[in-house]
Amino acid sequence: MPTQGTDQPLPLSVDRTSPVPLYFQLSQQLEAAVEQGRLAPGSLLGNEIELASRLGLSRPTVRQAIQSLVDKGLMVRRRGVGTQVVHSQVRRPLELSSLYDDLEKAGQRPATHVLRNTVEPATAEVAAALGVTEGSEVHLVERLRSAHDEPMALLRNHLPPGLLGLSTGELESTGLYRMMRASGITLHSARQSVGARAATAGEAARLGEPEGAPLLTMERTTFDDTGRAVEFGAHVYRASRYSFEFQLLVRP
Repeated sequence: MPTQGTDQPLPLSVDRTSPVPLYFQLSQQLEAAVEQGRLAPGSLLGNEIELASRLGLSRPTVRQAIQSLVDKGLMVRRRGVGTQVVHSQVRRPLELSSLYDDLEKAGQRPATHVLRNTVEPATAEVAAALGVTEGSEVHLVERLRSAHDEPMALLRNHLPPGLLGLSTGELESTGLYRMMRASGITLHSARQSVGARAATAGEAARLGEPEGAPLLTMERTTFDDTGRAVEFGAHVYRASRYSFEFQLLVRP
């Protein structure tokens, strides 16, 4: 049966007087346990028959609850192993923060592999974002960001030349915004857009998704406290592992 870090059974229960379906009550409790870290990535969910007996539920009800979490990508069924927790989905607030910091804050153990760290001519799009001349040299950094040893996002960032030192070793050990702040750059504001599209063959291979899988996209131009553009980022995220959160306020 599902256990938490102390090997004690999770405190699961269902309310038969509630109009909420029993399978959904169970799936919500299991999802909360994954999100809160009480069911850690890699842990086994246990025997469906034992869980059904413990809660007084039918086996199809328990199977439906677990399948809903498999469909969300939180768990996976492995032949000869059973149902295993994969991860909790990263929910990132839309604010001026780095993915590295957000993952670390959520206890997701971020890791980075630098794919490219070079200088290249600015395209028209990059030049317009950074306020430089098209064709002039800008710094390009491409990284694969992972959490719990699982790929999460492909990050492509362009920066003005000479803004700060960008060693590959440091880029793999910390976040870009941390490096900027350590160099005395004060991040002030950003212009950002969020969208979605299908993964290309190359993106799919990097992210461990099938070609054509849904990806979330984000483009961001970040400015310092003098109004200078210091970074233009074009990132893609696995939709099965990632979401953006908005906070909406009602105008009086």
